[in-house]
Amino acid sequence: MMIYGLSTCSVCQKARKALEAVRKDVEFRDVRADPLSEEELAVMIAEFGDRLVDRTSNDYRALSAWLKASEAEAQIAAQPKVMARPVLQDGEDWYLGWDDTVQKALLPA
Repeated sequence: MMIYGLSTCSVCQKARKALEAVRKDVEFRDVRADPLSEEELAVMIAEFGDRLVDRTSNDYRALSAWLKASEAEAQIAAQPKVMARPVLQDGEDWYLGWDDTVQKALLPA
């Protein structure tokens, strides 16, 4: 299982700890330190669309008007911190965030 996020993100850290606690084999990728390739980003955009950009974040608000009007790919490529997180890949399944629905899908009852 792969978790894409930021090493400083508390939600990403909670997800990682919870998954490791149930003995899931988890890899973590900090998208700021190791940016997504165009192909990886295209797969995520195809899966989540514009939901992949966290428009409520201060980082998004700080984007230029031109970038805000751009596609999600350009926004995330320019400022990886605007990516909604965590993004979890479990085989062929993709999940966005760490809400109750995602936890029920990934953690044993």
